[in-house]
Amino acid sequence: MLRYAAIDVGSNAVRLLIADITHSDNGFNFKKNTLVRVPLRLGDDAFLDHKISERKIEDLLKTMAAFKNLMEVYQVSKYLACATSSMREAVNGQEIIERIKDRSAIDLEIIEGQREANIIYANHIEDSLDIKKNYLYIDVGGGSTELSVFVNKVPVASKSFDVGTIRILDNQDKEETWEEMKLWVKEQTKFHKNLAGIGTGGNINKLYRMANEKEGMPLTFLKLKSLYNQLNSHSLKERIQVFGLNPDRADVIIPAAEIFITLMKWTGIKQVYVPRVGMADGIINLLIEENLNKQ
Repeated sequence: MLRYAAIDVGSNAVRLLIADITHSDNGFNFKKNTLVRVPLRLGDDAFLDHKISERKIEDLLKTMAAFKNLMEVYQVSKYLACATSSMREAVNGQEIIERIKDRSAIDLEIIEGQREANIIYANHIEDSLDIKKNYLYIDVGGGSTELSVFVNKVPVASKSFDVGTIRILDNQDKEETWEEMKLWVKEQTKFHKNLAGIGTGGNINKLYRMANEKEGMPLTFLKLKSLYNQLNSHSLKERIQVFGLNPDRADVIIPAAEIFITLMKWTGIKQVYVPRVGMADGIINLLIEENLNKQ
């Protein structure tokens, strides 16, 4: 059995996905074997102090050492480890990478926004899209939002903006960044009729599950707005008790919904498809493309 692993060091959580690679007539696919998520919240340090604290570095080092041990036990043959927004912004990001390498022999790469978007595309969601529609792809993370416009299943424009859930919670999102995002998205979508949304990231996945939509059906703007109002009318503590949300999900889900709602308003998008994949899935697909599909 061939196994690949993806490590995603995000601003909210750090994830390890171990996947079993299978081969069929139409190429290589993967089945999720194990997913471990550790809510380290590196973004709180990175966006407020522009530096990750020693306490969080120690937690990250322990997490990566544990991931390394798991990959060995599962006999993973290839892995890719990527860090996004919080590590891009931390002045000690490079030093942390060296310490991870020393302690656990894991090579962690700090990736730029465009590479982050490209990894998320590696999921090839466009293969299942309706050719008659055009799409705005929205990936909301803790530190940034990646936007891409797909026309006839081809990405025609994409950009990363420093608007993310942890950044908003820490009041580190800037008015001008929102304005820049608004101008960009309006400019890029103004000639595209029949625009629908595609949403990825842990929060929209959770909102989609809460909406109880039938698998494959889109989440409508009205349903999303009503979920948001419902969640927002409860305190953080109540969101954990009433909706059964994890503490590290109960706070970020509000700004995530706000980002989606705002983008849908700006573009007139009435529905968003939620394929429930993310960065870690994209990394596995990228490894398959680079190592197997080229053979």
